[in-house]
Amino acid sequence: MAERKYIHGLTVRQDAKAVVIDIGDMEIWDGADLSLIRDTLISMIRNEGERSLGINMQYVKYVPSGFFGMLFDWFESGIEVRLYQPTDRVAHMVWFRQFFLLEEGLCYALHDGSLCAPVLAGEEEDSTWQTESRLGEPNRRDTSRVL
Repeated sequence: MAERKYIHGLTVRQDAKAVVIDIGDMEIWDGADLSLIRDTLISMIRNEGERSLGINMQYVKYVPSGFFGMLFDWFESGIEVRLYQPTDRVAHMVWFRQFFLLEEGLCYALHDGSLCAPVLAGEEEDSTWQTESRLGEPNRRDTSRVL
């Protein structure tokens, strides 16, 4: 594993799939946190040439409304995006279930939405309904914790 760096309060590390950004044990992200993450991603993509990025979501319960849109914008520009260890609250968000698929362990990869069944209209954001991939694999997270 590569050496950890600290960028404006963020921890950045390299794993086998991506450079992983960790904002620490904050449960609720606000606009300033989103801005910090966005600026860090911009720097890593433009200045360091990174093409595969991840974000540790181990403690996060609430994210700003623009978070998933920002990730999808990067995805559409050719960047691989992964979320690591999302909490149940994040994993049950409609947007998450529509656009993230479990790769392995607690790592989820962003995709274009074509691999999952559509999210039902009127579905509650915190419901426990799970999508299934067209390959027949459930899109649910393992409840064991890997630290």
